[in-house]
Amino acid sequence: MTAPTGQIMSGEMAEQPAVWRRILAEGAPRIREVAEQIAARQPRFVLLTARGTSDNAALYAKYLIEVLLGKPCGLTSMSTTTAYHARQDLTDCLVITVSQSGGSPDLVASTQAAREAGALTLAVTNNADSPLAEVSEYHIDVLAGPEKALPATKTYTAELLALYLFVDGLRGGNGADEAKALPELAEQILARSGEVRALAGRYRFAERMVLTSRGYGYPTAKEAALKLMETSYIPALSYSGADLLHGPLAMVDNVSPVIAIVTAGKGGEALQPVLDRLRDRGADLVVIGPRAQVEAASAGFVLPVDGLAEELQPILEIIPLQLLAYEVTIARGQNPDAPRALAKVTETR
Repeated sequence: MTAPTGQIMSGEMAEQPAVWRRILAEGAPRIREVAEQIAARQPRFVLLTARGTSDNAALYAKYLIEVLLGKPCGLTSMSTTTAYHARQDLTDCLVITVSQSGGSPDLVASTQAAREAGALTLAVTNNADSPLAEVSEYHIDVLAGPEKALPATKTYTAELLALYLFVDGLRGGNGADEAKALPELAEQILARSGEVRALAGRYRFAERMVLTSRGYGYPTAKEAALKLMETSYIPALSYSGADLLHGPLAMVDNVSPVIAIVTAGKGGEALQPVLDRLRDRGADLVVIGPRAQVEAASAGFVLPVDGLAEELQPILEIIPLQLLAYEVTIARGQNPDAPRALAKVTETR
C-alpha cells in the first residue's frame, strides 16, 4: 500500500507567494487594461458564473463589486440556460465567468449564451487557450501555472487576487500597490505550518464541522469547508454568521467543532454576536483572525493583517485553512493529492 504523501498539494500551497508576485508584476497591467476597457462601456449590473472553488472566488468578487463599486451583482444559475434554455436580456450587463480550467461545457455554453444576449463577457481562468477564454470577449489569465493536485489551492488565491485587481481597476484605484505586501505575509503564514499541524489534532476524529464568517470572510468559510470535505471527507457545513443564528445554531453543542473566520473590519464586527452565542453554547470554537479574537477563543491562528484593507484579507485567510485541510487529511491516513471520485476538470452540462 502506498503511503499518503500530499507532496503535490503541499508544493502548490507553497507556490502561492510566487504566483501572487507574478500576478502583481506581470498580470496587473493587463488586468488594469481590461478593467479600463470595460469601465468605459459602463455596465449597469454584473453577473458572476462559476462552479466549485471558483464559485467561492466569484462570491468574493460579488462582495467587492457591491461594496466597492455600489453596483448590483448576482450569481447565475447556469441550468436556466443549459437545461431550461431560458434567454434573458443582458444588454449592458457584465458577465464574469470564473474557472480554473475554462473547460466545463456548462460554463462555456452559458457564457456564449450571455454574449449572444447582449452581455459584455469576461473570462477569468488559468488557461488562456481554453474554450471559455475563446468564447468570451475579454479574458484575464490568473498566471498560477499548472496545478496537478486535485484540491485547488494556488489557483483559488490567484483568482481572488486577479478579481480584486480587476474590480479595483474598474474604479480607477491603485490595487497593485495596496496588495504588494501580500506575498511576504503569505510566506509568514506558510512558515507557521507547525501551528496548524497542532491544531489539526482537534479534528482527526471529527464527524462533522461547522465554519462561519460574515462579509468578506464568508467566501473563505465556504472554500475552507469545500477543501475539508474533498480532502478529508469530513462533512463540513459553512454558514454566514447571520444564517447560522436562523436555525443551524441548534445543532451546535459542547462537542461541536466550529471554525470562525473573523475578518478585521466591519465583517468581523458583524460576526461578534455570533461568536458570543457560540461561546454561550460551549462550542469547541477555533478562530482564524486578529490576535484579540484568537485570544478570546479556545484556540486559533493569528493572521498578520494589521493595517491590511478588509477586502484583501480573504486572500490570506484561506491559507491556514488550506494547510488545515492538508494536515487533517494526512492525520486521517489519506492522500490529499488525489481525493476519491474527483477529477481535475469537472465537465458539468
